[in-house]
Amino acid sequence: MALDVGHSRRNSGVISASGIPEWELNRQLAEEVAGRLEQMNVSYRLIGADGAMEVLTERTDLARHDAFFISLHHDSVQPAWLERADRYSGYALFVSRLNPKIGESLACAKEIGDRLLAAGFKPSLYHAAPIEGENRPFADRSRGIHYYDGLAVLRTARQPAVLIEAGVAVNPEDEIRVTGKAGRARVAEAVSRGVADCLRIIRAHASERSVRNRNKTKTE
Repeated sequence: MALDVGHSRRNSGVISASGIPEWELNRQLAEEVAGRLEQMNVSYRLIGADGAMEVLTERTDLARHDAFFISLHHDSVQPAWLERADRYSGYALFVSRLNPKIGESLACAKEIGDRLLAAGFKPSLYHAAPIEGENRPFADRSRGIHYYDGLAVLRTARQPAVLIEAGVAVNPEDEIRVTGKAGRARVAEAVSRGVADCLRIIRAHASERSVRNRNKTKTE
């Protein structure tokens, strides 16, 4: 599977409430997830960990033969909301209807969402607000999953793909909740368990397709 560190050193994303570039938070979370995947004997490809990869399609090209693609991020809010950023917290999951494996993408997002909920995290939900810059429709409100067709890594991935915003980094309390030592470990555990669940679903779907193809060949 492909484990993508969102953003880069030069285009580092949001600056957290404590002044840390998002790319650094994403990298730290990716390393935590990678360690747990190794413990579960799940093979992975770490993308963007050196901070040098600027072209988003290079990420999905590099991952073109992998079974699953997940991009790790930390969230912000609309500029007009920044003065009250403490009102906004929680994770968000995104899938693209332009992804060729949207059904499996959504199934994987549900598994990750279930793991995050079980770990005590809550979805942010504000990305569905009917305003410019948000208005991302729900794919599954209870799990905090949105459709976002404009995200390049989701729509250009050849495999099922999910993007996660682990928490609202511009909210000081939420930043600590998901990037502190204990909080990041909880997020990483939930994400890695969700990824393992997802890979089982992908393998099952591949096996079903193989059986259908064999049966089709026999009847032709």
